Amino acid sequence: MADQYQYNTNEEKIVKDSHTKEIDLINRDPKQINEDVVKVDFEDVIAEPDSTHSLDGVWKLSYTTFTVSKYWCYRILSAIFGIPVALLWGFLFACISFCHIWAVVPLIKSCLIESQCISRIYSLCIQTFCDPFFESLGKMCSSVRVALRKEV
Repeated sequence: MADQYQYNTNEEKIVKDSHTKEIDLINRDPKQINEDVVKVDFEDVIAEPDSTHSLDGVWKLSYTTFTVSKYWCYRILSAIFGIPVALLWGFLFACISFCHIWAVVPLIKSCLIESQCISRIYSLCIQTFCDPFFESLGKMCSSVRVALRKEV
């Protein structure tokens, strides 16, 4: 099920494994999940109002230092911790998927089956006992007439 089939010009079946898909090295956030979260530039953190400016050289050097240090710190941290963290997240999502597939969905289906059985029994009890009682009560009260008169 995990394999997809493709046919070449000689009508030979080629099996393509779905676990070895192509990775886009240019657009690394195609679903835009980190669009607003971690998109932080120098201008988002440090800003000088018009009335107070540092020397131009200090401002340029600060910008370069911030940008380069952020870039290399991220690269070093991702090189050291990226693979172990990816392993942990893969393990966690595998466990979540396993629990969902083998425990949660069957439990929900089981509860739905049981609730249908209980619903039928409940409905039968209501129809057998309550419906005749309230129908009789309704017929008794239907002959009651209320008239309001205003006496002076």
